[in-house]
Amino acid sequence: MQLEKTVALDDQKLLKRSSRMLVEHDHQGKQLPGCVVYMPLGECASSFTLEDAVCNHGFFMMAPNNWIPSTKTLQRPLRLADSTTSLTVSISQLSCQSLSLLVHGTDCLSSCDQQAIEAQVARMLRISQKDEKDVQDFQSLHREARKRGFGRLFRSPTLFEDAVKSLLLCNCTFERTLKMAKALCALQQKFSQGLISLPTAPTPKISKRKRRSKRDKPTEKSTGEGKLKIIPDHDDQVLGNFPNSRELASLNEDILDKHCRLGYRARQILGFARHVERGKFEQIKFEGCHDLASEEKILYGELKRIKGFGPFACANMLMCLGFYGKIPVDSETVRHVKEVHTDGTMVDEIYEKYAPFQCLAYWFELLDYYEKQFGKLSELPKSAYGTVTGSRIEINGKKRQLHDFIS
Repeated sequence: MQLEKTVALDDQKLLKRSSRMLVEHDHQGKQLPGCVVYMPLGECASSFTLEDAVCNHGFFMMAPNNWIPSTKTLQRPLRLADSTTSLTVSISQLSCQSLSLLVHGTDCLSSCDQQAIEAQVARMLRISQKDEKDVQDFQSLHREARKRGFGRLFRSPTLFEDAVKSLLLCNCTFERTLKMAKALCALQQKFSQGLISLPTAPTPKISKRKRRSKRDKPTEKSTGEGKLKIIPDHDDQVLGNFPNSRELASLNEDILDKHCRLGYRARQILGFARHVERGKFEQIKFEGCHDLASEEKILYGELKRIKGFGPFACANMLMCLGFYGKIPVDSETVRHVKEVHTDGTMVDEIYEKYAPFQCLAYWFELLDYYEKQFGKLSELPKSAYGTVTGSRIEINGKKRQLHDFIS
C-alpha cells in the first residue's frame, strides 16, 4: 500500500550512487556478505552531521533503531524494493560529503533495492532540498540552533512507522513506549521467519475483545485467516524490522495485545493498519509538500478524523511530515514550560516568533534540557533511555494540567 512506499527523493542529484562489495567477518572469523553504498550529501553537506541528525528525538531510541555511540553508527533493518524483505543497514559518516551505508547479508544490490534503501535513509535523516531549506530558514531565525547545528528532527523510514510510534507515545511512560516498540519488532521477526503467514483474503473487521483470565495462557489463537502459534523469544537481542501495515492488519487484537502488551492501543493500531490496507489513507501525498501554510491545516483535520489520533499524535505526525507549526503537547511540554518559561505564557505565544518552525524551536529547548540533565543523548547507554523524561510536575503541591498551558 501507499504508506509502505518511501517518498520519492526530490533531488536525485543528491544521491549519485556508488557501491562496492565488502567482506565482513563474524567473531569466529567466518566470512559474512556485505555491500557498501556511498551516499553523497550534496547541498546538505554544509549543515549535516549524522550524530546531530539522529540523536535529537525519542524516535531514535525506539526499536528497531540502534545507535552505537562508540562508532557513531545508526543500525537498523530497512526494506528492499519488494517492501517485504528486510536487511540490516549500518549508517555512518566517514566524511562531511557522504554517508556510508553498509548493507549486511548480501554481496550485491539491484538498482531498485539500492534506491529503496537510500530513500529510507534520506527520509529518516531529512536529506533533501526541502529539508535543507527548512534547516537554513529555521537557523536564520534561531541563532543558538545555528551554533549547535540543530535543524533536523529524526523520523522513521516510512510514514506508517511514524504514525504507529506516535500512538505508542500517548498516555504512558517513555519506558513503556520503548518496550512496546521492541515487542512489535520481535513480532515482525516472526513474520520474517515464516512463523506467521500473511493472509491472501481481505482482512476481517476488528472484533470486540473478550476478557480472559490471567491464568489462561493459550499458545495458539485464530488470526481470522488461520492460526498463529506464539513461540517465545529466546534471544531478545535479535529483533525484526518495524511491522508494516500488511503484517499488522493480518492479526487480531488478542494476538497483538498478548504479544506486545499494547493495551487500548492494539485496537487503534489494528484499525489504522487496516485503514491503510483498504486504501483509505491518502495523506502520503502531503509528503514533501512545500506549501506549508495552506496544507498544514487540511492535513491536521484529516488526521484527526482517524480513530485514535488525538491532538498530540496529529501534531507529532505533522512534525514527521515537515510541518512544524504545531507543537505536540504532552506532560513533557507541561514540565518544560513550567521549568523554562516561568511567567505562565501559553505554548503558542512562547514560540510564535519562530513561525513556521515553532516545533523545531520547542525541540531545541527540550533537547538542551535533556542534555543538561543526562549528558549528550548520543553517548547514553541504552539502559538509560527509559529515564530520559521530565519529572512529575507539582506547583504548590498541585499537579498542573495540560489545559493550563494551551491557549
